[in-house]
Amino acid sequence: MLLPPRSRLGRYEIVAPLGSGGMGEVYRARDPRLERDVAIKVLPERFATDRDLKLRFEREAKAAAALSHPHICSIFDVGVEGGFHFIVMEYLDGETLADRMARGLLPLQSSIEYAVQVVDALAEAHRHGVVHRDLKPSNMMVVRSGIKLLDFGVAKFRASPLDDDGSASTRSLDTGRGVLLGTLQYMAPEQLSGRGADASADVFSVGVVLYELITGVAPFAADSRAGVIAAILDREPPPASSFNAHIPIGLTRLVADCLEKQPRRRPTTEEATERLRTISSAPEARLAASAARPIEAPAISGRHAVFDGTAQR
Repeated sequence: MLLPPRSRLGRYEIVAPLGSGGMGEVYRARDPRLERDVAIKVLPERFATDRDLKLRFEREAKAAAALSHPHICSIFDVGVEGGFHFIVMEYLDGETLADRMARGLLPLQSSIEYAVQVVDALAEAHRHGVVHRDLKPSNMMVVRSGIKLLDFGVAKFRASPLDDDGSASTRSLDTGRGVLLGTLQYMAPEQLSGRGADASADVFSVGVVLYELITGVAPFAADSRAGVIAAILDREPPPASSFNAHIPIGLTRLVADCLEKQPRRRPTTEEATERLRTISSAPEARLAASAARPIEAPAISGRHAVFDGTAQR
């Protein structure tokens, strides 16, 4: 870690490290002016001269700061101090959804409620021209109020909220051709094929996360990077209900629709939110929630390999 406890970054006092990843290190800090705890994400100094990394780092702040939603982590400030570029964000007291999933299958009703929150947050982002492109359980925090979506480090921006044809095509602030941005196991076929990513790619990623939430297994598991890519491009996963007969048929169909290979065949985030809310309020969902039994943690923990230098659950 670069910053020891009690050191300062601007007006913020570092309290303790929270974690690190490919896009920087995260610290718990104290804002003395407003007397509140915050989280600070710092781009390591050795990368500060890397134009692409700085662009991605600043992109996360701009993308998230433009959004206001109860299930999106709030951005408070950005700055440069002593050669460090940093983002100051809401401190979240909880655990990642990946950590929660590693302990065993969640109650079905909780999984549906979390999915509603994530998809509704995404709908807000899409309305503002932001496509996340890296949705996965480790980028979702479970807190007292539900789920908080974070980490817009590889987000992409549209020229306008909607193109003339109503689609969600994207532009700009991108890396070169052939560069895959995101986490392999959650990427849509069009991303892997180099065709770019629009809002429907986020829907595909949601489908992968929701499949894992309600079944406890990854829909495109394989022993190698090439195997995962081949599975996403060519394989249809077993229906979610084949793992648990109590999963409502409407939920099984929605997950399958989100995992459609063709982007145009997937629901929009608004459509998915409404379908999830309908499923959540149906008697069969409440019955399934009481009937479902947790699985043992080893069935899902460690189910993804290390592909990019960091372990992805």
